[in-house]
Amino acid sequence: MYRPLLIFFVCLATIFKGAAQKSPAYEIYALKYSILQNPTAVSVWASNAPEKDSVRIIFMFWLIKDKGGKNILVDAGCSNDMQEAIEFGLYKSTRPDSLLTQIGLNAADITDIIITHPHWDHIDGINLFPKAHIWIQKEDYRYYVGEAWQKDGKHGGIAKRDIMQLVDLNIEGRVTLVDGDNQEIFPGIKVYTGSRHTYNSQYVQVQSGTDKVIIASDNIWIYYNLRKLAPPPSYGTFDAKGYVAAMERMKTLASKIDYVIPGHDAEVFTKFPRISADVIRIK
Repeated sequence: MYRPLLIFFVCLATIFKGAAQKSPAYEIYALKYSILQNPTAVSVWASNAPEKDSVRIIFMFWLIKDKGGKNILVDAGCSNDMQEAIEFGLYKSTRPDSLLTQIGLNAADITDIIITHPHWDHIDGINLFPKAHIWIQKEDYRYYVGEAWQKDGKHGGIAKRDIMQLVDLNIEGRVTLVDGDNQEIFPGIKVYTGSRHTYNSQYVQVQSGTDKVIIASDNIWIYYNLRKLAPPPSYGTFDAKGYVAAMERMKTLASKIDYVIPGHDAEVFTKFPRISADVIRIK
């Protein structure tokens, strides 16, 4: 009579072991490399927001770290010499690769970079990480290498030097073109599309243990977008309804609302433990 019970518990243990193996205990960090010196109107970032309300804007990228040696960036910031950054008003900028020393890494330790979208403040820094393999949505790559520069194409926020750099890396075999929505590119790390902040931008879900974190990047600019389900003005997305639908979906993909991380809101740095003035640990 005990044998069936023993078999049951062995099977149960196997199931739990398998579940644990599929959920690596990733560490997740946000690294702030620059800010805008003065608050800006929320209406710059969210449609129909009150003109009197303001928000502090920061520029950051993210690190997903595991014990097996994978060090994966989500986006890569931008280099200090970038003219677009100077003109936009980035203030007190730190080179993205130098921030890694605050958590015991250097540029050569980065194995992969998931690019959520190719705006200069998210992609320009890829040249700082000499061993990193780049992951970008296939349709984003195709559009910004080609059609964006044709008549009636849209390339606002895209720097020519970044596109040339991306093409060079692709020729070197260091780029993977991710084809579409709900793609698991590493164990426990999936990318999703639908927001269309750029032509086919992606956001990242990281499962760490039993928790699920969404790194939205600019698929949610600031918390106001998420709280009010307010899309950005027309310059912030190809598809306002898709942007809102993506935010609604993110709420279901994260294990709690605080684990949905927008791309530029300084409030992010008030919600999680600080490693330094410029680094927080999300998970």
